[in-house]
Amino acid sequence: MFVERVDGGVAELVADPDRPRAWTLLIDGAPQSHVDLDDPARLSFAYQRRLGHLVDLAAPPGRPVHVLHLGGGAFTLARYTAATRPRSTQQVVEVDAALVRLVRERLPLDPGARIRVRSADARAALAKVPEGWADLVVADVFGDARTPAHLTSTEFLGEVARVLRPGGRYAANVADGPPLAHLRGQIATAAAVFPELALAADPAVLRGRRFGNAVLVASDAPLPVAEFTRRVAGDPFAGRVEHGRSLADFSGGAAPVADAAATDSPAPPADAFG
Repeated sequence: MFVERVDGGVAELVADPDRPRAWTLLIDGAPQSHVDLDDPARLSFAYQRRLGHLVDLAAPPGRPVHVLHLGGGAFTLARYTAATRPRSTQQVVEVDAALVRLVRERLPLDPGARIRVRSADARAALAKVPEGWADLVVADVFGDARTPAHLTSTEFLGEVARVLRPGGRYAANVADGPPLAHLRGQIATAAAVFPELALAADPAVLRGRRFGNAVLVASDAPLPVAEFTRRVAGDPFAGRVEHGRSLADFSGGAAPVADAAATDSPAPPADAFG
């Protein structure tokens, strides 16, 4: 185990007892990433598997893509994309410079991968990305286990839409628990910017029975809902996908969130990672 204080708290790298070069990254005790250096295409966390499915469906198999990762952690999704789509061009934005240094040192990236890592605020970095550059924007940003308010608004998603190419997709890890007001607000916020949406999560999370992660995907073009649903249902921890009318009903008439009213996502309960 490696323990080091980083900008966002105490980072721990815990060895996987079943895999010699695999590690779990925890920040202040909350599991953040899992990386297998021998098999970067292996995704252990359920929400990361769902994001991985969206990488798989971003273009025909093997075709390089441009991906912007807002939130870096241990660069799990960037490693996955590089392994499954060689020659892809990726930008990773992680505000915690000390965490970036730790991960680079202990879990080095493949030197042949086209992955650029920047230590910056996600929204500030997003504003500098050229229009239409990205095939996929992945948002997985947490500080103190909460998504910062300025990354939850219509204005933020307007910037995401600007940097996506036509037909490109936005995928976000959204954490919430009962009564799911934050998640419903994020669905409404995305719907104010993008005409096509889908949501994947554990059924218990969608029913408001426990705190957990949901993956929200949005685009200006139709989404591969049937294939995404099939993949999510076939995961080791099977999830459910909501789309169309069922997703609109789930959002329950929530209002879009603008910068002026945005708040951080809810803090997880004390036993969320027990």
